[in-house]
Amino acid sequence: MVLAAPQHQSPIVTWEKLPEDFILPDDPVENIQQPSLAAALTDALGATNRIQPHMLVATNFGIVANINQKTVVKAPDWLYFPRVSPVGTGVIRRSYTPNTEGENVAVVMEFLSDTDNAEYSIRPTFPYGKLYFYERILQVPTYVIFNPYEVTLEVRHLENGQYVLQQPSESGHFWIRELDLFLGIWQGTRLGLNIYWLRWWDQEGNLLLWSSEQVEQERQRAEQERQRADNAIAQLEVERRRQEALAAKLRQLGIDPDVES
Repeated sequence: MVLAAPQHQSPIVTWEKLPEDFILPDDPVENIQQPSLAAALTDALGATNRIQPHMLVATNFGIVANINQKTVVKAPDWLYFPRVSPVGTGVIRRSYTPNTEGENVAVVMEFLSDTDNAEYSIRPTFPYGKLYFYERILQVPTYVIFNPYEVTLEVRHLENGQYVLQQPSESGHFWIRELDLFLGIWQGTRLGLNIYWLRWWDQEGNLLLWSSEQVEQERQRAEQERQRADNAIAQLEVERRRQEALAAKLRQLGIDPDVES
């Protein structure tokens, strides 16, 4: 399925860093789940050492383009850049301009709001719809839309300049080629929040654990090792008592067990 933006005069796009005095929007998140969903995606990548210093993984972070001499900023709920230029010591990124500060964004994710479905907007004029901006302006290779209300996941890959809706694997997961991982929906609890999450699986189908799950897994492994050690000590104690009982019996028979025959 191809969801294409309408034909419109091609915009003039230039890549310019955001002016220092540009005021970024400070809109509140749509609901309490959005920050948690994004943080969980990043946490699993970090916990498995899949985030390197030259990469940029961010949430609700502004991507900048100058379109027809107007500055446009979109802030996806989650995004991944494979390689960015380093910033100076003490400098904090407040936005990112592709082709100026490093490579283009490779993956963007939007968590569907229950208001205007702006994530599907193909508006080709200022301030530009999100789908139009990601497909035509940024040309992001992979665009993900997660609907937490209906619990549905859509993945679009850019093919010949247009987004094509992908089909899931037999396990219901989608291959995200830019990260060499599968993405899918998983229900469970994290930080006291029991909801449907987006999670990563590797090529072999192994779930990438969150840091908290790794800690719990290590705790259980340590507990198992302690239990095995306790069992071994208990077995040695049983054997010691058996040997003592046998020695006592031999002494009753007039045999000194400590004297070698």
